[in-house]
Amino acid sequence: MPVGNKKLPEEKVFKDPVHRYIHISDELIWDLVGTKEFQRLRRVRQLGTTFLTFHGAEHTRFNHSLGVYEIMRRIIEVFEGRPHWNGDEGLLCLSAALLHDIGHGPFSHSFEKVFNTDHEEWTRHIILGDTEVNTVLRRMGGDFPQQVADVIEKTHPNKLIVSMISSQIDADRMDYLQRDAFYTGVSYGHFDMERILRVMRPTEDQVVIKATGMHAVEDYIMSRYQMYWQVYFHPVTRSAEVILTKILQRVKDLKNEDYPFKYPPHHFESFFRGAITLEDYLDLDESVVMYYFLMWQKEEDTILQDLCRRFMNRRLFKYVEFDQHFMMNEWLRLQQLFADLGVDPAYYLVVDSSSDLPYDFYRPGEEEDRVPIHLLMPDRRLRELSRESDVVEAISGKKRTDHKLYYPSEILEEPGQEDTKQQIKDILHLKLGKVER
Repeated sequence: MPVGNKKLPEEKVFKDPVHRYIHISDELIWDLVGTKEFQRLRRVRQLGTTFLTFHGAEHTRFNHSLGVYEIMRRIIEVFEGRPHWNGDEGLLCLSAALLHDIGHGPFSHSFEKVFNTDHEEWTRHIILGDTEVNTVLRRMGGDFPQQVADVIEKTHPNKLIVSMISSQIDADRMDYLQRDAFYTGVSYGHFDMERILRVMRPTEDQVVIKATGMHAVEDYIMSRYQMYWQVYFHPVTRSAEVILTKILQRVKDLKNEDYPFKYPPHHFESFFRGAITLEDYLDLDESVVMYYFLMWQKEEDTILQDLCRRFMNRRLFKYVEFDQHFMMNEWLRLQQLFADLGVDPAYYLVVDSSSDLPYDFYRPGEEEDRVPIHLLMPDRRLRELSRESDVVEAISGKKRTDHKLYYPSEILEEPGQEDTKQQIKDILHLKLGKVER
């Protein structure tokens, strides 16, 4: 087995709509891209169900991972020769950037919710397990895969390297904001990345930003804020996510009841048992899942059949804004009214919540990626961003939460049981607010 890394005889490039070109000159990186585990990311969308809201959002974890690598490569170019930067760490940074999302499964967050899996744990298994990725990484030494895993898990002792891939301003976020904005067709996620890269500086513990670049960072933080509420938490996307989650939950429930599937969920067997092998995990991608959804439209179980038809044909649930106080007063009554209509509220009456903290200063005991952004002042002192920026100070530490109630509105328009349906409408319209589309 070859040891170490060599430069490729000729630089390889990927044409990229966001960064124009992605440059690869290291044999190690080129071979990692060619592994079957990394190629699998071509079959996992970056934004899950968002393609049902923004039809252009068909880009993949593969696209994004290459983009994060490219931004990391550019950061390293800026850092070369500066104090606190060790050039020998470059390949570690590039490998971690490229592989940071390799453990994501199909419709990742829905799967994690139903089957109690964790993509970060699977990232670790892929990097450290019996995989092509591990074989390539071990060329750099027996402990290199562990170092890459530690950087991604934020446990590596070099905090500067960790902050380059996982902090409040990092290669990961800078790629997905721009990439997701490009593919969804919105204008919110654009910011001056070139300016931010030029003013990034390494310190012993984290990346800092020269004070002259403060306004570019303000723009970046506001872009992130807008992308979360206009794209990532879009209510139509959340409706699709709700239905997808309920499909998986229904299949799981039917399996526990020994339901005789016409199209047995063979690829899900180890997920049901809670004994998932690495091979099983890697065999499941979005093309496989969509095949099952297509076939389950023909199942005898009316709930599974209906939910799959809704997802495949984009007949999504409608929603109303949800008041938390309503839970105690009317929730049980609403569930009973749905049951009286013959509609199972466990699958057709769903509260979904979203929350985001756009920027935060350090709070002891909180997660490490909340380490604040620091500005490097002209006198070489460090100042926390919100102390200098009125824009950032205005949103700093302010968590925004949103609750919506999703349900199939068309059942209320069908003839029959008019009194029950009117009671439901009264609750939804009068107690919760105007029904949205």
